[in-house]
Amino acid sequence: MSSIIKVDNIQDQCGSAVVTKCGSTVTLGASGDTIQLACGASQTGFGRTGTVNWDTTAKTASFTAVSGNGYFVNTTSGAITVTLPTTPSAGDIISIADYAGTAGTNNITVARNGSNINGDASDLTISNNNSAITLVYVDGTQGWKGTETSNLNDIALQPEYIVASGGTITTCGDYKIHTFTGPGTFTVTCAGNVAGSNLVDYMVVAGGGGGAGWSSGSGGGAGGFRESSGAASGCYTASPLGACVSALPVSVTSYPITVGGGGPGGPGSPPGVGTAGSNSTFSTITSAGGGFGGTFPGPNGGAGGSGGGGSNNNCSGAGNTPPVSPPQGTAGGGGQSGCAGGGGGGATVAGLNGTPPNQGGAGGAGASTQITTSPSYGEATPTPARAFAGGGGGRGGAPATPQPGGLGGGGDGGTGNTGNTAGTTNTGGGGGGNGSAGTGAAGGSGIVIIRYKYQ
Repeated sequence: MSSIIKVDNIQDQCGSAVVTKCGSTVTLGASGDTIQLACGASQTGFGRTGTVNWDTTAKTASFTAVSGNGYFVNTTSGAITVTLPTTPSAGDIISIADYAGTAGTNNITVARNGSNINGDASDLTISNNNSAITLVYVDGTQGWKGTETSNLNDIALQPEYIVASGGTITTCGDYKIHTFTGPGTFTVTCAGNVAGSNLVDYMVVAGGGGGAGWSSGSGGGAGGFRESSGAASGCYTASPLGACVSALPVSVTSYPITVGGGGPGGPGSPPGVGTAGSNSTFSTITSAGGGFGGTFPGPNGGAGGSGGGGSNNNCSGAGNTPPVSPPQGTAGGGGQSGCAGGGGGGATVAGLNGTPPNQGGAGGAGASTQITTSPSYGEATPTPARAFAGGGGGRGGAPATPQPGGLGGGGDGGTGNTGNTAGTTNTGGGGGGNGSAGTGAAGGSGIVIIRYKYQ
């Protein structure tokens, strides 16, 4: 049988209270007393109040921290890494302080050891002299949160950079460029962080539309052109369509790449119209294939990334279809019944109208960009930039002057039933139109380029 002793107050030999109880409150010791557990004893249920027990023997080599402790780290002889616990629990707490004021020369790295730090999957670096930080483990999302620091600006993320594969890879200074001229996969194995890189710039160009044949065929529209501003990868000169367009964040995953093919040209017999180009895609970005070129007496030019030229009572195809902002292309030019086909729309300039009695319309100009300056891709410009997504030229009746395709790979329009050309491969240029039982030319295939900082 157990015994019960009921008291309200326990006093020492001097009459000072050791334990008192008042209502539901139990008080240990009196004012000025020190409460101490016996050697080898442990406490439970009290919890921590956001403090640590400081180890006053400075650490001079890398070590693994233990929750509840604070450490003075002496980097006089070299950089030191403090590794956080492997399987922390909510409420775990660790403090770190620069012992000798040398962290600016020899950094203290706080290795995350599998957990996030301030919500980021990156190590921390203490890189200013006499800095200190307290870290409390919260949960699996935020991981260790910095709750006290001598200066938040003193604590920096260890830079991590995007690591990826896929396509044809080239470099430009600290930037890596992945070029896809056909279907593929952009595979990210490290997503980087804000201290290094975690965004990619892109240019996505769809396949150009095919030019029309048969009678006064018009030019095919260029494939849709979409580009980011270049802020994430060295501030390259983007096209006007890329202005103020944000780069894309990436994660550790595989991104399928679709590169749209150019649409075939129309036959030299009714109905004679070309075929629309195919879409190109990367991540959340889709560029629409160029619209097909129309012919007399119909149908009209097709809508698409850029619209196909018209040949039936000026009826050309609309650009930027489906609509995105900023627009991915322009409308085709109108045609004149019987002799003059309109030019296909380009990324930045609409196709020109055909004019009586037999003059075809030129293809609209595409977009110039320096996301790549490789001569292997795009069409040369007077600057180091390369041009993409020009519209195809419309057909004119002999002896009219042949009409050129737009800068950016657009095919030339024919005269009579000869002389038209296809859109240039991997530019998204529209195909040139033809007539008098001649066949239209095919649009050029598209291209996808991804660029980011890698070191």
